[in-house]
Order: sequence, then structure tokens, then C-alpha cells
Amino acid sequence: MLPFFLMLNHRLKKFKKNPRKALWKLSFPIMIAMLVQALYNIVDTAFVGRLGAEAIAALTFAFPIMFILISINAGLGAGTNSRISRYVGEDKIKGAENAAMHGIILSIIFASLIFFSGSFFLRYLFSVAGAEGITLTYAVDYMGIILIGVFFMFPAFVFNSIFAGQGDTKTPMKIQVSSLILNMILDPIFIYVLGYGVKGAAIATSIAFFFGFLMYIYYLKKRSLLKIDFKEFKPSAFIMKQIMKVGFPASIMMLLMSFYMFVSNRLIASFGVKYIASAGLAFRLDSISVLPIVAMSIGLMTLVGMFYGARRYDLLKDIIKYSVKKSIMIVIVVGTFLFVFPSFFLKIFTSEKELLSIGSQFVRVLVFAYPFMAVSTLIARALQGMGKGIPGLVINLTRFILVSIPLAILAITLGYNHLSVIVSLVIGSMASSIVAVIWIRKKLNRLNT
Repeated sequence: MLPFFLMLNHRLKKFKKNPRKALWKLSFPIMIAMLVQALYNIVDTAFVGRLGAEAIAALTFAFPIMFILISINAGLGAGTNSRISRYVGEDKIKGAENAAMHGIILSIIFASLIFFSGSFFLRYLFSVAGAEGITLTYAVDYMGIILIGVFFMFPAFVFNSIFAGQGDTKTPMKIQVSSLILNMILDPIFIYVLGYGVKGAAIATSIAFFFGFLMYIYYLKKRSLLKIDFKEFKPSAFIMKQIMKVGFPASIMMLLMSFYMFVSNRLIASFGVKYIASAGLAFRLDSISVLPIVAMSIGLMTLVGMFYGARRYDLLKDIIKYSVKKSIMIVIVVGTFLFVFPSFFLKIFTSEKELLSIGSQFVRVLVFAYPFMAVSTLIARALQGMGKGIPGLVINLTRFILVSIPLAILAITLGYNHLSVIVSLVIGSMASSIVAVIWIRKKLNRLNT
């Protein structure tokens, strides 16, 4: 058996030899793993949906908070992945291992901060968002239990990035699939058999987080080509800065998305509980539909980081252009199916005719944002792979804060209907894709000089 550093070097050579094949090899397991991650919420919604519209609305209000947790994790994971993959490209294995340990420590710190701060402000946040009565109670109960699970959820995200940064996306996929299976088994038991209702969904998900955490610990010892030994840990302000240079803007970037969801929920809630429940179903379907693009973007980030570290700018440019073209093709196909058959897919979550009707309206408008979202997402991730976190932040600022939210507020103020909120998102997505294209062209041109 080859030494670990030689195995990593061999993997990098294979990626350089055929970058396009490497992109699919990395992206497919990520897509499955992210599908599983999204299904943590989807499974909850499917089971809780049978409890009524108030229960669905509670999870809809909880979704932005869950997204905040995922945003922080995704940012920390992106920073860790970017730093590790660039070290691997530079053939600095000890540096990659030390970066991995820095990521783990940061995950524990952030989990602690989120748990203690979130425990105090949950009810206030949901009240401001528009939740009231039994819906407010359900939402607080659900997220209160999920917050306990962050101590397993946060490190697991970083463990995922440690594997991805070294070019292994299959191991995280296996772990997350196993966690989902456990979640699916536990959901009906805690929700219906034990009678915990919405609380039961949160308990099942938190147990699944813990199970995944234990599996990551096991596989880090058995499968990782980067060895995690805290006896070898060397505190480094440089590594910490490098992780946060990508991670902090990436977290803010996704938090902007969460803030948009918070505001859009508030606007849509003004039309009634049926509308906010329907919007929640549409956004959950959307979260699954765009997974191929999100997965491809993470695979792209790993490759870009390796090629950037190895100074193979020719390969870097080719794989960025290739991934953007393929992503547009994918979302056009996915969007067409959703536009033609929205009710068919929404029936996964509910059988209520009114929710299906309103939800279908949301979906049919939402799909027009997909091509623009694909362009901006791929480009933002590519720039993160190069260690540049600010561009992605600016791209999302344009999409949500500068365009989508102001337009949505204006539209509702002028008396337009619930769909105007989604139309505003489509326009914001178009604007952000233009910013992304301009940014990446300038960056790639500078690499030529």
C-alpha cells in the first residue's frame, strides 16, 4: 500500500489528467450527500405535513433558522475545503492536516455560540417573522431541540470538507445516506408512535446528526488520507485567517439567502397561513431541484483549489467554463419538468388541494431563476476555490439585498399578489449572474498576465 502522501499525489495527477471526468466523479457523490442533507428537512415535512397546515407552517418558519445553521457550516466548510485543497495542490500535506484541525476547532466554537445565543432568541425571532398561536409553539419546540444537535452537526460539516478537500466525496455520501435512513426510521416513531408530533421530528433529526458524527470520527481514522492528530496541531493565525477569508464571506453569502427567506416569508404570510405553507413546500422542492448545481459547484471548488495551488491555470479555466455550460443545461431540463408537472412533485409533501394549487403557482415562477442561479453559484464557488471569498458575497448581495428584497417590498406595497415576491427573486438572480460573469472574466484575464 502506498504512503498516504503518495496516494494524495496520485489522486491529484488523475484529476489533472482528466479534469472533466474528475468534476463528475467529485460532484455525483456530493449531489447524493446534499440530497440527503436536504431530505433531513423534506422527511420532517412529509411526516409533519399529515399533522395539518399549522405544523407545515411551523417548519416553514423554522426553515430560515435551519438555513442559518447550514450557512455557518457551509461557510466554515468552504473555507476549510479551499485551504486544504490548495495545500494539496501545493503538495503541502502537513499544512493540509493542520488546516483540517483548525476547521474542527472552529466548528466547536461556532456550535457553542449558536446554541447559547439561539436558545435565548428563538421565540422572539419567530414572532418577528410572523408566527403566532400554535404555529409559534410548534416552531419554537422544533428548533429548540435542533439546537442541541448543533454540537454534532457543525463538526460533521467540517469532517465532510476534510474529505472533499482531499478529493474524496464518496465517504461523506455513505455517511449521510446512513444518517438519512436512520432519520426516516425514527421520524414516524417519534412523531406518531410516541406522540411527540413536531417535537418528534426534531428529536429524530438530532439523533441522526449524532449518528453521522460518530461515523465521521470512525472514517477519519480508517479512510482519510489526511491524518487528524491533535498532538501534531500547530496553532496558526495564517491558517485561521485563510479559512475565515473564504468562510466568513461564504457564511454571510448564505445568510443573505436566509434573510431573504425570512423577509419573503413575512411578506407572503400577509396573505394567510395557506400561502406561507404553500411557499414553504415550493422552497423545499426548490432546495432539492437545484442540488445538482450546488453539488457541481462544490466539486468545482475542490478542483479549482487544487489547480490554483498547483498553478495549472489552463486546467482551471477549462473546468470553470465547462461546469457553467453543463449546469445551465441541467437546470433547463429540471426546470422544464417542474414547470409542466409541479403538483406531481409537490404531492410528496401534502395532499391538500389548495396547498397544491398555490404551491404550483410559486414553483412555475421560481424555475425561471434557475439558469441565472446556476451561473452565479458556479462562479462564486470557483472564486472561493482560489481563496477569494468577497466576490461570492457581492454576488449574493446583488441578488437578494440590492434587487430581490426591495422589489418584493415595493410590489407588495403597490398591491401586487403573492407571486410578485418570486418574480422579484427571478430579476435579482438575473442581475447577480451578470455581476458574476464580469467578475470571473476579470479574474481569469489577470491569471494570463
